[in-house]
Amino acid sequence: MRTLTRFVLLLLLGPILWMQSRRVRRVTPLMPEARGPRLGESGSGPIITVLIAGDSGAAGVGVESQDQGLCGQLALQLGVHHTVRWQLMAVSGLDSPGLVQLLLDAPKSKFDVVILSVGVNDATALRSPEQWLQWQHRLAALVQERFDPDLLIHSAMPPMRGFVSLPQPLRWFMGRWTTEMNQRLEQWLPADGNRVMTSPFEGDIRACLASDGFHPGVHGYKVWADAFSRTILDKAPQKYVLPPLPLGTGNAVWQGNSVVR
Repeated sequence: MRTLTRFVLLLLLGPILWMQSRRVRRVTPLMPEARGPRLGESGSGPIITVLIAGDSGAAGVGVESQDQGLCGQLALQLGVHHTVRWQLMAVSGLDSPGLVQLLLDAPKSKFDVVILSVGVNDATALRSPEQWLQWQHRLAALVQERFDPDLLIHSAMPPMRGFVSLPQPLRWFMGRWTTEMNQRLEQWLPADGNRVMTSPFEGDIRACLASDGFHPGVHGYKVWADAFSRTILDKAPQKYVLPPLPLGTGNAVWQGNSVVR
């Protein structure tokens, strides 16, 4: 949608969208953030450090424990061949300016991979795709300065056209809005840089949603973690790719950055 198209749609549909959004906020159950630790270590193999930062999706809203959420499932998948040292910085309801402040308040630290998940609250506040793009650039610069990652992953906006908690035409409108947000970001990312966007959800996403029809459920977080795991193994520097075990090690395995029998 171009700016003029968005303006015309808001002019024509504004009263309906406003009433529908108010009703959604009133009747949709408020789900808590997932319980559990927000940093830890798991797996075995070459060490990789991962930070996930963002809004309710990063915080695990929609499932009971962090083990079932994005951070826990990603650590589980990467931990098959790596020692994963992970940390979660997330608050339900954050938009992009809020995430900037959260990261500014966090201590500086080195992470190999940083994952950003933010944007739904920008979209529901009708922050334009152009404005959202500028906030993503600001977030990327802040992440590079404070956490110095080898790989920065932007999680694509989820396909809100599939959010069953949203009635039509609100669902259609928000779907178009978030699609343009993704398109704007994808156009500005370098093809061969250390900053990428991962789109985990395609097609019919109803099976991926929690009972509120808005946040991911257990299966949704698994799909999300699968996509990030593939991106990390595909895009991360060679030092994070599991090397073959030396010849003659038999049933040895990787532990940390060493081979043990």
